[in-house]
Amino acid sequence: MTEFVVFESVSKVYGSGDKSFQAVENADFSARKGQFLSLLGPSGCGKSTLLMMMAGLEPITRGRIMLSGDEVRKPRRDTGIVFQDPTLLPWKTVIENILFPIEIFGLNKADYVQRAEDLVALVGLAGFAHKKPHELSGGMRQRVAICRALIHDPDTLLMDEPFSALDAITRDEMNQLLSDLLERYEKNVMFVTHSIREAVFLSDRVLVMGCRPSKIVLDLPIDFPRPRPKDLEDSPAFIGACRVLRKSIEMAHAQP
Repeated sequence: MTEFVVFESVSKVYGSGDKSFQAVENADFSARKGQFLSLLGPSGCGKSTLLMMMAGLEPITRGRIMLSGDEVRKPRRDTGIVFQDPTLLPWKTVIENILFPIEIFGLNKADYVQRAEDLVALVGLAGFAHKKPHELSGGMRQRVAICRALIHDPDTLLMDEPFSALDAITRDEMNQLLSDLLERYEKNVMFVTHSIREAVFLSDRVLVMGCRPSKIVLDLPIDFPRPRPKDLEDSPAFIGACRVLRKSIEMAHAQP
């Protein structure tokens, strides 16, 4: 099998009776192994719902999701998750936070200490390994969260607007960092974002979601070679891809 994820007519309905509403309707798509796939669209269109169903954290109303050949029914150890909020434990150090999933999984922590230290160095936090979260900036805390998601070497990385709370300069730095990290650690990635430029810079494909009940209205391949330099964003091809995505979003959300 060359696909890491397959969505088969996936729908999500919240509530029941007169108070029910459909968040996602008949999501059908797949992605091959090693792809970076972004879900793009404004708030309330079902992006995070789709991601949480894939993570096994939100039950599916209809359809099914296949991940690495198995149906998703609950959270899986071969998946790492990065949320918008880093959700670090305030009483633990950087290294302790990164190693926390190893404790949860009941694995031998000593086997992962070197990997944790290597990740800390790779994300530019050397010298901060024994700091507590309150001693770190927002961007530094999110770097720790990414390390934590990668510590057990999952096949798939799910990221739910991880950089949306950061300032523009820090966000650009984090996009470059993530791109560089994934050159080293090849992962299947599903990434939720509001940012068109972020989606184009990071992705191999971008899925645009329309109005609720949300459907996928565009599946756009992004063919820029990797590694991607920062000045890629100034190129006509990059600007053109952004224009296509923006027009798709505007058309989808202009419909009643």
